[in-house]
Amino acid sequence: MKKIFVILIAFCFQATLFAQDVKQLHENARNLMHKGDFANAILILNRALAAEPGNLELAKDLGLNYYYAKDYKKALEVLVPLFDRNDVDDQCFQIAGDAHWAMDEAAAAETVYRKGIKKLPNSGPLYNELGKVLWTKNDFTAIKQWEKGIENDPGFAGNYYNASKYYYFTTDKVWSLVYGEIFINIDPKSAYTPEIKNILLEGYKKLFSDADLEKNNKEKNSFAVAFLKTMNKQSALASAGINAESLTMIRTRFILDWDAGYHAKFPFKLFELYRQYIQEGLFEAYNQWVFATAQNLPAYQAWTNAHSKEHAALNRFLQDRIFKMPPGQYYH
Repeated sequence: MKKIFVILIAFCFQATLFAQDVKQLHENARNLMHKGDFANAILILNRALAAEPGNLELAKDLGLNYYYAKDYKKALEVLVPLFDRNDVDDQCFQIAGDAHWAMDEAAAAETVYRKGIKKLPNSGPLYNELGKVLWTKNDFTAIKQWEKGIENDPGFAGNYYNASKYYYFTTDKVWSLVYGEIFINIDPKSAYTPEIKNILLEGYKKLFSDADLEKNNKEKNSFAVAFLKTMNKQSALASAGINAESLTMIRTRFILDWDAGYHAKFPFKLFELYRQYIQEGLFEAYNQWVFATAQNLPAYQAWTNAHSKEHAALNRFLQDRIFKMPPGQYYH
């Protein structure tokens, strides 16, 4: 009996050590991947998977490294068998779809993204990728995918970016502004943030191009109608032109009027952020960060030099907080 007990202890110890070895191999592989050494990462991950063949994270990372190494067929060999697993995640479908896309297999990529959405209908990244594939075919139903991504996964930034750009090039005057500003707050350090800041500045010029914002409005969405009505009250403030200074005044008055008329009906995280900036005395600095950087960078730098305390406080605020849109605030 004692001998059996000793054997069991030895077996458990060996199994624990084995699991630790696989974990260490995985960590080593990820370190190599981050350094761009995909060949060695692949080598290690193949050995780890041989020891623990059912490990989803190992398989997914192996497929990702094959993708980064531009061995797209090998990536698919690893990833496609994972699709029917109960624990599969959206990254498996995303990497596989991207591999097809990299091989100019747009139809296959679309099929993979749609299959992923069917299995994981709350995946923002998959709606985003599907929308991009449709857009390259001049299929304007792409916006429906980006909107679904916003509705089902409101914390994912990519769908806001693409939806903002889409609406900017239409007659729309509301959703490009709303989605664009949400994007730059979710992902303020994105390489795409300067592009969207420019769209926001030009979008406000477009918004106030008519003296009466409601006169030719064909928008029927109740949130958008409320937005236009409230912005229309600030139209006189745009008479001197649209810039960071005038937009600070316009948007301050906007949020006060919005709170009085529509806050209860349309609670909205972005507008809560406005209130927070106003309460912290940072709304001018925030509007300078959004609009002046797109309008005139040297002028913005001069402003930051003259308002160093506010600029530093805004930077701390941006670094310390994580902005996420909550579920239930999709109004389009």
